[in-house]
Amino acid sequence: METIVKKLKTIFVLLFIFVCLVNTSAQGMSSSMVMPVPAPEKKIIKAVCVLQPTQGNTVTGTIIFTKTDGGVKVVADLQGLSKGKHGIHIHECGDCTAADGTSAGGHFNPMSKSHGAPTDAVRHAGDMGNIEADESGKAHLEYTDNTISLEGESSIIGRSVIIHKNEDDLKTQPTGNAGPRVACGVIGIGK
Repeated sequence: METIVKKLKTIFVLLFIFVCLVNTSAQGMSSSMVMPVPAPEKKIIKAVCVLQPTQGNTVTGTIIFTKTDGGVKVVADLQGLSKGKHGIHIHECGDCTAADGTSAGGHFNPMSKSHGAPTDAVRHAGDMGNIEADESGKAHLEYTDNTISLEGESSIIGRSVIIHKNEDDLKTQPTGNAGPRVACGVIGIGK
């Protein structure tokens, strides 16, 4: 009888150890087998561009880009401009390090189209037309653009906006004959 009790105790101890090992192993497996749930992608609904003057100029301002059902609403407020119209474009590179703004590259043109007005069917995605300054050098522009976007192939995030000294004639290829660059700013994700 004593041997049977010893054997039963040994079986219970072994069974207890086995259950503990299986439980520990199962816990380890379940935690390592659980795939992390990725955080839902946050949709970009707003972008901001803060313009700084190029060398020898005084133009500053802010442009807000907001995703809407009809496209991207653009609201620009600038100061330090000479009176009259000035070309305004989104450029391909988000680089304003050159003193004259040339590091921003050419107009943003992912579809390889000709230069035109922002209302033209054929135009660079970056063609924003002109912004007109009053006698005090202030200018305001507001419109909705259905060619640019804040995500995907036509995304303007990480690109730049250039303000030009002259009016964009909306037809001369590839720049609209808008002249030197008086301000540059990189477009970033807004809060």
